[in-house]
Amino acid sequence: MADPRSYRPKPGEIPTQPGVYRFRDAKGRVIYVGKAKSLRPRLTSYFQDIGNLHPRTATMVTTASSVEWTVVNTEVEALALEYSWIKEFDPRFNVKYRDDKSYPWLAVTVGEEFPRVMVGRGAKRKGTRYFGPYGHAWAIRETVDILLRVFPMRSCSNGVFKRSQQIGRPCLLGYIDKCSAPCVGKISPEDHRAIVDDFCDFMGGQTASFLRRIEKQMYAASDELDFERAARLRDDLGAMQRALEKQAVVLGDGADADVIALAEDPLEVGVQIFYVRGGRIRGQRGWVADRVEEGDTPELVEQFLLQLYAGEDAESIPREILVPALPPDVETMETLLADVRGAKVQIRVPQRGDKRTLQETVATNAKQALALHKTKRASDLTTRNRALEEIRDALDLDEAPLRIECYDISHLQGSEIVASMVVFEDGLSRKSEYRRFIIKGQDGSDDVRAMHEVITRRFRRLLDEQATSTQVEGDSGPMLVDPETGRPRKFAYAPGLVVVDGGAPQVAAARRALGELGIDDIPVAGLAKRLEEVWVPGEEDPVILARSSEGLYLLQRLRDEAHRFAITHHRNRRSKSMVESLLDDVPGLGEVRRKTLMKHFGSLRKLRAATLEEIAQVPGIGPATAAAIKDAVAAAAATPRVAVNVTTGEIEEI
Repeated sequence: MADPRSYRPKPGEIPTQPGVYRFRDAKGRVIYVGKAKSLRPRLTSYFQDIGNLHPRTATMVTTASSVEWTVVNTEVEALALEYSWIKEFDPRFNVKYRDDKSYPWLAVTVGEEFPRVMVGRGAKRKGTRYFGPYGHAWAIRETVDILLRVFPMRSCSNGVFKRSQQIGRPCLLGYIDKCSAPCVGKISPEDHRAIVDDFCDFMGGQTASFLRRIEKQMYAASDELDFERAARLRDDLGAMQRALEKQAVVLGDGADADVIALAEDPLEVGVQIFYVRGGRIRGQRGWVADRVEEGDTPELVEQFLLQLYAGEDAESIPREILVPALPPDVETMETLLADVRGAKVQIRVPQRGDKRTLQETVATNAKQALALHKTKRASDLTTRNRALEEIRDALDLDEAPLRIECYDISHLQGSEIVASMVVFEDGLSRKSEYRRFIIKGQDGSDDVRAMHEVITRRFRRLLDEQATSTQVEGDSGPMLVDPETGRPRKFAYAPGLVVVDGGAPQVAAARRALGELGIDDIPVAGLAKRLEEVWVPGEEDPVILARSSEGLYLLQRLRDEAHRFAITHHRNRRSKSMVESLLDDVPGLGEVRRKTLMKHFGSLRKLRAATLEEIAQVPGIGPATAAAIKDAVAAAAATPRVAVNVTTGEIEEI
């Protein structure tokens, strides 16, 4: 591990102009590439006290052994150079928001004498026009098969084409009128090129003119009593309409746009793109990528746009790009993409109308893709085993923790303090063993004391049940049961690891609680949310797991599930307590009827929405009392109270 001070350049040596910089490791490999409007303040920020740096940045600067930079004239040049270096060196510490999956393209080899249409994958080639990419190869092949009867262009391979030329006989497609058979001279190169141009225009979105032209030709053939040709044109018209049905109109103005959405979590980001051409969705692309850098949505969008479009051909960049958030320097990004496209490019966040609706649809797809990815990742046995082994190695445990319990505290400015316990066994949640705790008689702002109480209560129960349980042989091995009822004692089993939501103070509180109970063989760790650091008792520095670590992913799932479970319980209790406090001053409404009313409606929102007649239907509530309740609720709604939720940081109406 290198000391950054050993290769820190002198401040006066670093220029203040725009530029791009590279960090290299001891073997000379580029491990990080960045750009800056002014190189001096940016590079200087990397050489401050290691303790003040983000853990991933600290890992990068201690892995590096040298830094170098290149000065450019403008920020646009810096952006372009950053992209080219990232593509060339593939630095391990740079964010990677391009997937390695190969998506199918519809390609037309316009550079050949007799262009062919084909479905392909991989890198683009010169002299070929591309449409897409598409989500499934079978879908585009089906569309091409439909359109070949309308645009009978060549679709065979070069080998089949040459063979047909040699034997003077076309292939099957030539006999069934799905190819104009240029291989045997049935059509001239010029006429075949015209068919190809029409096909490309149709796929490019210019559909209305073709539909009108075919329809006009069909009626003209019918007027001339050429019913056979009219029937053929009718079938062609139907084929084009079936192809268009697969591409619904989403933008009424016929715009060309790429619509991008991101679904984020601390470790991964789900990406979805809809390619809209001529107002229709022509293709879709989506993937989930690891986040290897810290950054908000604007920074993610900037990196994503840079990696997606820079280096592409002009036809791949639309006139308009719709994003969830504008990149920090949107003008520079627009200038760079405009230089590549050769025309103006607008990057914007849609605010209303069809484009806003489409953006929300793409965002929904991104969230579903990320959720599906997490589900598949969590259900894979090999991945779960690797996660448990990584946790064992990182925390120096004797064995992999097959049962892990995670605890979280939730409260709102010290009121309604609750805690949650979630259980994962073999990397999967065991919801039947989740537990909730109500913390009373404490200052809610002190998470440490609340954590100490929860751990004490849970493991005192463990000791009590172990002392009063009987071991019997079950179907899956020995199990502890209640000697009186014969039922299993779930809390009599000690976890292989206790995880708390928080840093060193919460971990110390949990360890102290176990020590006071005489338990010293259950390991404890904490996961701090902001920096994803893993804390262990007695250590000054946290354990840093790789961002791609399956072990960190499992710990994050545990922490997030405990947080969700605690927040849900806390909100339910707060809603009930708010209803009770709201109705304290209603004349004639005692404790019993308050509880009956609360049980009937369940929440303050439902009580507010209830009519006078619905309130009066509650047992024990008469018309006069119902009117008083309605007045009290209306008065509270007119003067809402708010508070800051210290768990989520959000302002909530109470």
